[in-house]
Amino acid sequence: MTNPTCNEKAIQIFMELSPYFQGLGDPIRQQIVALLIDKESMNVTQIAEHIPMSRPTVSHHLKILKQAGLVNVQKKGTEMFYRLEITEAIRLFKQLVTFVEEECR
Repeated sequence: MTNPTCNEKAIQIFMELSPYFQGLGDPIRQQIVALLIDKESMNVTQIAEHIPMSRPTVSHHLKILKQAGLVNVQKKGTEMFYRLEITEAIRLFKQLVTFVEEECR
């Protein structure tokens, strides 16, 4: 078995990153992620106070971020609290940058 080329390896990493790119592909979701960077967790109402969208629209964007693996949800009483879960995404982004810098020159 031969080693993958730089192109093949980069495509493999991009495929793993694809859900994160899709999750971050909207300016509203980017705003939500930026908002959650400074907070341990927030509920939909708290997030909607900072985002110029309705609660249902914010909920929709949170659902997409959750599906992408960028946030997780914890229920506290009757409230759902969202917090960033970006450790794996950061690891893959770092892997891509390191790979391109060191292996594909």
